Amino acid sequence: MEPALSEVCKDIRLGKILIQTNFDTGEPELHYLRLPKDIKEHNVILTDATVATGAAAMMAVRVLLDHDVPEQNIIFLSLVMAEQGVHTVAYAFPRVKIVTTAIDPDVNDQFHILPGIGNFGDRYFGTQ
Repeated sequence: MEPALSEVCKDIRLGKILIQTNFDTGEPELHYLRLPKDIKEHNVILTDATVATGAAAMMAVRVLLDHDVPEQNIIFLSLVMAEQGVHTVAYAFPRVKIVTTAIDPDVNDQFHILPGIGNFGDRYFGTQ
């Protein structure tokens, strides 16, 4: 989603938060973080292609809040979200704006959205 956003918003400053779900525990893990020094002074578009439970999204929002980004300055953008993920993020962070193209009803035991599109990363990178 980052390349498309950069094409539309030419002068946008980018940061990166890499959070992956540990499939043994089901918990999100922070693997990488690089944010602009003055991030707290800007509106932030936080992107995640798919959101199942919302746990990784909540961790990402918490990282931004820990860097003094006001909750109302965060726009969370996703292609597909499970209902559970929408409710989890919206309940925990009511001032975060959520934008998605689709909301699917369920999540399976592998944390994939149903009916959804499978694991977006695996499809995008051809790893499965």
